[in-house]
Amino acid sequence: MRRANYDKFPATKISGPVVRGWESILSELKRATRGERALAVELYTGTCEEEILGAFAGAFPEVIHTRDLMIPEAEVRRMTERFMTDDVLFGHVTVLDLNDYFDPSKLAEARRRVAADRRIVVVGTGASLVAPDDAVLAYVDMARWEIQQRFRRHEVRALGIDNRQDPVSIQYKRGYFNDWRICDRHKDRLLRRVNCWIDTHRAGAPKMIGAETFLAGLEKTASQPFRVVPFFDPAPWGGQWMKEVCDLDRSVTNFGWCFDCVPEENSLYLDVDGERFEIPSVDLILLKSREVLGEPVEARFGKDFPIRFDFLDTMGGGNLSLQVHPTTQFVHENFGIAYTQDESYYLLDAGKDATVYIGLKTGVNPQEMIDDLRRAQRGEIVFDAEKYANKFPARKHDHFLIPGGTVHCSGSESMVLEISSTPNIFTFKLWDWQRLGLDGKPRPINVERGKEVIDWKRDTEYVKQWLYDHFEPVASGEGWSEERTGLHRNEFIETRRHRFTAPVLHETNGSVHVLNLVEGEEAVVESPDRAFEPFVVHYAETFIVPAAVGRYTIRPCGEAAGRECMTIKAYVRC
Repeated sequence: MRRANYDKFPATKISGPVVRGWESILSELKRATRGERALAVELYTGTCEEEILGAFAGAFPEVIHTRDLMIPEAEVRRMTERFMTDDVLFGHVTVLDLNDYFDPSKLAEARRRVAADRRIVVVGTGASLVAPDDAVLAYVDMARWEIQQRFRRHEVRALGIDNRQDPVSIQYKRGYFNDWRICDRHKDRLLRRVNCWIDTHRAGAPKMIGAETFLAGLEKTASQPFRVVPFFDPAPWGGQWMKEVCDLDRSVTNFGWCFDCVPEENSLYLDVDGERFEIPSVDLILLKSREVLGEPVEARFGKDFPIRFDFLDTMGGGNLSLQVHPTTQFVHENFGIAYTQDESYYLLDAGKDATVYIGLKTGVNPQEMIDDLRRAQRGEIVFDAEKYANKFPARKHDHFLIPGGTVHCSGSESMVLEISSTPNIFTFKLWDWQRLGLDGKPRPINVERGKEVIDWKRDTEYVKQWLYDHFEPVASGEGWSEERTGLHRNEFIETRRHRFTAPVLHETNGSVHVLNLVEGEEAVVESPDRAFEPFVVHYAETFIVPAAVGRYTIRPCGEAAGRECMTIKAYVRC
């Protein structure tokens, strides 16, 4: 293993004041209101409401909690039932608005009281709906990854209900299909109204910055290469590679996942004069979608970041589940999602016995395979994956393309850089190797949904012709070469691989770029006209280049200077 230089805490450096601790934050907010303006404290779902309410209740004469103004919990559950569905994993994207959660008479009375007495503080999700437009507005934000950790600890309540005792999968489903959609739409309307932002990602250690500092941080991030904060998670099949390369806790049994470019779930760090301030990276996309995504991409995807990079580590671990992702038509009709999770596996590293299952063997009988999958699900047989699925040897820097409808699975001894479109939970597991999840229970199998989307024409010949290692030379120059390596013609993501010992010029051409340094210790991203400061990336780090950057170069640096480096780059075909 190489020396670990992977940066787990990337940040955008800016200057500005940071207020630390509840006592100082409350004093600052009191000064901002001067007893003449109301104070509204918006909470994103997933914040620790008890801590926040306790802090404000001890400092102000009266606090209105927005939960007390909402419709009864039983009504919320009835209202959201059609979006939650009765499925253990999948729901349907909500069409509700935050206003739908409030009792109109209670909301009107609260507005009347706050208008009459500006000393009353409103705290909670929807606080801005109660306070007058000239109120001082503070926003307590929260990244989805931290919310998921709190789900696992059964610490936080959902929008309008107390679901802390629900299974984690049900809490996540409510967040993904309902609460986060509503809160993000509401936050998007408030972004330029907020006066100050409060970071409570670390319980008991709040920090606050003003709107000017917050906006300056997002403005700078949108105009230069940047990284979101990666998060690592164990998996039933997880491996050991990332522990060494990314310098992770060796005492943890394994790490299977690294989500290092999922902006709707990752955090973004602002380094404010040496103080780390954490915000959800989706805030950048909400506020700066055109600068980051590019006008053609924004026109197609709105404020969704459409490209996702993550790691799947099975080095010293096991096979992933044999699975299939739905077609766009299926995911839209059944879940209300605009596009599906097409993807690819780029082998960042591979052991000598590494394999990838992809596509079905020519001549497979569909009914026979589905019957065997059903029998395996009932525990009657052990499913013979190699009877039905192609199993290819996997080597370092191989690239397997996996459009929706393709049966696939990364085998053990692989370190996969997964490049995919964003909808990240729509995996229909067909077979999981008689394995239990980390909670000691069988993971949900979706044979019945899977059979509806499997493309039976993706057989051995099809895989060899279209999906396995299709590298095409595109261009070359002194000290560099460029290859096209996908994706499949059904997918909207294009990928290019560059090998270089000298600077390589890139042009965003109106689309956000997502890259990973797949070979080489260190490289530097630079602006030909010095529009941004040189940005150093290390081996295996994923980084984002906003569309607004335009022209940029990448060259080896540090210990890699003079040696060959490689990047894999993904962007939206415009």
